[in-house]
Amino acid sequence: MEEIKVLKLENGDYEEVFILMKNLQKKRIENKITDTMIIVEHEEIVTVGPKARREKVLVSNYPTFQTDRGGGITWHGPGQLVIYPIIKWKPEEQSVRKIISRLEDWSISSLRLCGIEAYKNDKMQGIWVDGYKIGSIGLSFLKWVSRHGLSINIDTPGMRVEELEGCGLDAGIHTSLKKLGYDRDLSGRKLDLDRFGGAFIDTCQEVLDRNPIFEDNNVLRSNDVAPEK
Repeated sequence: MEEIKVLKLENGDYEEVFILMKNLQKKRIENKITDTMIIVEHEEIVTVGPKARREKVLVSNYPTFQTDRGGGITWHGPGQLVIYPIIKWKPEEQSVRKIISRLEDWSISSLRLCGIEAYKNDKMQGIWVDGYKIGSIGLSFLKWVSRHGLSINIDTPGMRVEELEGCGLDAGIHTSLKKLGYDRDLSGRKLDLDRFGGAFIDTCQEVLDRNPIFEDNNVLRSNDVAPEK
């Protein structure tokens, strides 16, 4: 079974993580590192993908960043778990649709481990609970090494997610698990970012067929976060 290194970041600045992802993707293509899973909670930002730029989507009252993953606009911020799998997909895995479906399955299995029944929507990719979208997926590939990834809204502030027309959906379709009443499991344990992050690690072998390992985050990060020349 392949290994995947777990890299949990404390600083959630999106641009800094964006540079880190690009550098890790390059190193993975060159086989200088193994597959890597970044876990992070971003500061508030709305990422604007190429589809949103083509359609001239306007975003007001939110900080924005023009990104290169597929799709339209996506909110990131406090109370949202973000996972970026920098993975070199094997030849038998190399289908964008299948990889997205696999990340959806990974999210569903992780949420189930926390007592929440999530599901897919045939009309819109992502992760859904009780008729609302609580998770998004957006990827970018180079030589079948993926960059960007998935996000799960756990306990987002105010109505910041709900007021945004993200992914081409009407405002109010996106929400967080806490607003749907999922803040504790059936045994009364609190559902927070650490709990869900642990669930993704615990289900990684089962769904992604990759064994999570840990190393000194600071060593890896200091080597890779410098801006590209």
